[in-house]
Amino acid sequence: MKLICFGDLGKEKIGIHINGVNYDVTAFGGDYDESFFGTNGVARLADFVKENEGKLPKVDENERIGAPFARPSKIVCIGLNYKDHAEETGAKIPDEPIIFMKSTTALVGPFDNIMIPKNSAKTDWEVEFGIVVGKTASYVDESEALDYVAGYVLHNDVSEREFQIERGGTWDKGKGCDTFAPMGPYMTTTDEIPDINNVRLWLKVNGKVYQDGNTSNLIFSVPHIVSYVSQFMTLLPGDIISTGTPAGVGLGFNPPIYLQPGDIIELGADYLGESRQEVVAYSKK
Repeated sequence: MKLICFGDLGKEKIGIHINGVNYDVTAFGGDYDESFFGTNGVARLADFVKENEGKLPKVDENERIGAPFARPSKIVCIGLNYKDHAEETGAKIPDEPIIFMKSTTALVGPFDNIMIPKNSAKTDWEVEFGIVVGKTASYVDESEALDYVAGYVLHNDVSEREFQIERGGTWDKGKGCDTFAPMGPYMTTTDEIPDINNVRLWLKVNGKVYQDGNTSNLIFSVPHIVSYVSQFMTLLPGDIISTGTPAGVGLGFNPPIYLQPGDIIELGADYLGESRQEVVAYSKK
């Protein structure tokens, strides 16, 4: 199953995506939030959809598509998790996963604009394979880690490199700016991906391919990541873990390439769909 949210920002309704068509399931009730995921919501929704087969209203094609879940309690990210990306940035291959946090206020829909932050000169792109946590996870064994996953999502981990690297602090400074976490177009449930260790992901800027990677090249696998993160914090249903980006980010070029107003980013991944964002200049809300 593929879960979507649609409607105006902050007023999204829940839906599902079937064979290229979006359907409204607001009659199911609630949001795709901690309560939904924590009460076996995916299975309950599947039963609801089956019971209402042929009766679900279609979503208007002009409706905005939002991130495919309500704001999670946290967005956890893994840094330098592809060898080629670590090499292009001149970083040492990590011995253990590098963890940083991305502000939940950065979350936007897959086709929303990316706004360059105030005083930014080095805004960059990162296509990533995201994990959606399905139930509370604390000190989880790697052998059982996938039992705690509800699904997966496409994520553009937008990053401001000066804020991240040159401002005397943690990476979080360059990761949590408004609009820096476009996710979707949908969350794909675990049963629809035959091999999470073989998922291609790619990203273009203005029609040129910059990233073309595969989860087969992850340094730390999805089960290892879920287990590892759960040793340091309790993961709640609906939380996101973003697993890192392959080579081809703007920082890795000589000279570096950074996003400018008017740039168009397109990205996608097997089983997770495609998204598109236009880059716009900073402006007050």
